[in-house]
Amino acid sequence: MLKIKNLSFAVDNSGKKKEIIRNINLEIPDGQLYVITGPNGGGKSTLAKLIAGIEKPTSGEIWFNGENITEKSITERAKTGIGFAFQQPVRFKGLQVLDLIRLATGKNLNVSEACEYLSLVGLCAKEYIHREINSSLSGGELKRIEIATVLARGSMLTLFDEPEAGIDLWSFSNLIDVFKRQREEIKDRSILIISHQERILNIADKIIILKDGTIDKIGKKDEIYPELTGSASPVDMCRGIRKGGVN
Repeated sequence: MLKIKNLSFAVDNSGKKKEIIRNINLEIPDGQLYVITGPNGGGKSTLAKLIAGIEKPTSGEIWFNGENITEKSITERAKTGIGFAFQQPVRFKGLQVLDLIRLATGKNLNVSEACEYLSLVGLCAKEYIHREINSSLSGGELKRIEIATVLARGSMLTLFDEPEAGIDLWSFSNLIDVFKRQREEIKDRSILIISHQERILNIADKIIILKDGTIDKIGKKDEIYPELTGSASPVDMCRGIRKGGVN
């Protein structure tokens, strides 16, 4: 279980303190799929980076499976079972996709075993398994490869920052199925996704609305949709999200 206690994060803005995250308290139980949504600039990606250890909080604590991980590094948090997929994946010149998947699993997988993870995210494995993770790959390709490596790692808590960005419609549909299977088949693992996509919101156990650095609302899908769109009609709700009612 992830527990966030009174978490705040501020940056220096021309000599003045600017609060990005303000006094957040949150619990994510094992075996749950939570989605964070809300307006742009509300602190969604920052919160995910604080959980992963990319940023350090100004105050407050982060606990994971009964351990205080507030001061732990990214690597140390990864060892406790936290995985993170960036909104903009990094490139690794000289490293092949096969190498990256092997590193993620910690096993010397053969090509066939590694290809299974690429297939999950809609990539033709034979075309990508020996590709270098460099500028020859598009942003969408990099995004799918990174998601494949995160899935290969099998973390206890996996954070996805806008996994739909740069992914074509077919691959996105495939990714939704992956999230659903993970939630249904792996009962002790949790997923936290930052997204405003209606189809991702639709599979969430709970939705968190983050606004101005604080949790504005949290609840089940049927409770939160009206808050997002101002409509109680499921059809109107979905239309509102697709039209950009949530950012």
